[in-house]
Amino acid sequence: MDDLIYKQIIRDLEKRIFNNEFPAMRLPDERSLSTEYDVSRSSIKRALSRMAREGIVFKKRGSGTFINPLYLKSKSSFNYDEGSNLGVTDSLKSEGKKPGIRVLDFSVVPATAEMQTDLFLNPDDFVYQIRRLRLLDDEPIMIETGYIPIKIVPELTRDIVGKSIFNYVEKAKGQEITKSFLSITADPSNEEDQRLLGLKPNEPVGVMAGIFFMADGTPFEISNMRMHYKQMKYTTFVSVD
Repeated sequence: MDDLIYKQIIRDLEKRIFNNEFPAMRLPDERSLSTEYDVSRSSIKRALSRMAREGIVFKKRGSGTFINPLYLKSKSSFNYDEGSNLGVTDSLKSEGKKPGIRVLDFSVVPATAEMQTDLFLNPDDFVYQIRRLRLLDDEPIMIETGYIPIKIVPELTRDIVGKSIFNYVEKAKGQEITKSFLSITADPSNEEDQRLLGLKPNEPVGVMAGIFFMADGTPFEISNMRMHYKQMKYTTFVSVD
């Protein structure tokens, strides 16, 4: 329960940070945050310590906890933090732009041999094939193709996949998608990339591909994301000690 509480605090504080709720770039003190979230000081300390390790905030002795401006400036379009819902809808929030989804295809197909291995499926299992175009302020930025086992969410509909699937699973199933194994590469853009993302024939496309896992370790989705190269950015913090 303590793990869940401090992770929820981190997620909420991050959302508030990127919604510019702290214009002075300073977080409230630990006592105020403890009262606001109705949790113990130890939970607040744990959340802030984790955020400091990840470079989101930094502490000044005697002055308080401040938001790291370099984190805001260099933040990846994909905010994939271990232990939180990895939904792209929540992650694609950049400088106040509004994320959107256009469903390109929603169908049911037999699981291939590779899907059976990666998603722990039987030869006669089926998966949803979901192809979506991701938007920011109505501008296309990513083509997303995913495969989800029907037996995990048999009630999935076109209306649901037109929104955040991960958020739906969290609310309806009480499960979060918290881990992923992803490869990040770049490819020459193909005709579909150029048509849907507005790329020129000589422009590349960023590719993120891999598997997403639920909190209990169950493989949830195989996903391939082809992203406009101008939106493709990966940043990380490295400890040198």
